[in-house]
Amino acid sequence: MTRMKRRVVVTGLGVVTSLGRAVETFWDRVVRGESGVGPISLFDVSGYRVQFGGQVPWEPEKEDIAGPKELKRLDRFTQFAIASAKDAVADSGIDFSKEEPFRCGVVIGSGIGGLWEFEVQEERLLHKGIDKVSPFTIPKLMVNSASGHVSSLYGIKGPNFAVATACASAANSIGSALRAIQYGDADVMVTGGSEAALTPIGLAGFQNMRALSFRGDAPQQASRPFDADRDGFVLAEGAGVVVLEEFEHARARGARIYGELMGYGASGDAGHITQPDEEGRGAAQSMAMALRDAAINPEAVQYINAHGTSTPLGDKAETAAVKKVFGEQARKLAVSSTKSQLGHTLGASGGIELVVCALTVSRGVIAPTINLDTPDPACDLDYTPKVAREARVDVAMSNSFGFGGHNASLVLGVLK
Repeated sequence: MTRMKRRVVVTGLGVVTSLGRAVETFWDRVVRGESGVGPISLFDVSGYRVQFGGQVPWEPEKEDIAGPKELKRLDRFTQFAIASAKDAVADSGIDFSKEEPFRCGVVIGSGIGGLWEFEVQEERLLHKGIDKVSPFTIPKLMVNSASGHVSSLYGIKGPNFAVATACASAANSIGSALRAIQYGDADVMVTGGSEAALTPIGLAGFQNMRALSFRGDAPQQASRPFDADRDGFVLAEGAGVVVLEEFEHARARGARIYGELMGYGASGDAGHITQPDEEGRGAAQSMAMALRDAAINPEAVQYINAHGTSTPLGDKAETAAVKKVFGEQARKLAVSSTKSQLGHTLGASGGIELVVCALTVSRGVIAPTINLDTPDPACDLDYTPKVAREARVDVAMSNSFGFGGHNASLVLGVLK
């Protein structure tokens, strides 16, 4: 028996980023073209070649996410997830105590999970002995810790899991949550991604594989997607969570609706473990599948929030993929990369960027790609350079592509 897909809308937004936690503050700073990149103060970086990143200004005891005792049992990435989830739920106005708990779910992804906890406990093991390793180590570092804690916070008992697909984790999580509602497994889903990999090992690992920008003399100009002088991404941390609801459920309770999540596509490159397919074939497939799922033609899309990490290969491959899918429409699209401002939040990026898309379609403002001084001839689309743009956007697409060859695309539109 064929099941009819139900309509799904976005009713709540929450972020934790290097540009702030409150959505309104975050959006205002994004539109003004500010950068959240700066010196890393979380640990001693004196021996590193890269000493900057997109660090979140964070004092957990002041963030109203848990009591002092509980905070000690939460890795930094889980703290981010809870904070952004609480903001998204509050923004949506939903009261989970009045909802059927088995009809609500949580899917929050992370590329790496509790890396901070792993490093702290490894240090204890090596220098203090086996018995000094915390019994909370495993619950703190596991990738599904974020989704588990959020579900417990609200008594949510429906679909509850985590997705770990590197930089596509949040987008794949949101896509999975979309499917759960589309096909009747849930009516409400809290979903997105969280990451706190700005740690000693995290920074060293990305630095030594030469994935990062080494532009230490000008950190705020280091993330420069699609620019001819780009030399790598800027490592960042953060979280982005949204509340998704079945349309009639949201309408029945009078919820404010940011837009309709219309489609989702996912694919794999099946190639190099860290480098994208140079022709963008996997990325093109995920975009095409998202359009098909949304039942729209390429001409219906006005804006793409690009994966746009500022890597030489990635930006070029994504541009090629957009051209494959959109043809002549590619030249009419506005494209931008929020990572030019925030740095790359890895598994959280798709959640943060869907929040950007929701604000774009609901408010008619396209975020800029800052630091685009010298366009790469191979990257020849309209990347909304430097300055935000007012424009009507009925349909937006968000792309997320991760190490391992994971590709995910989401389509969000104005509710009609």
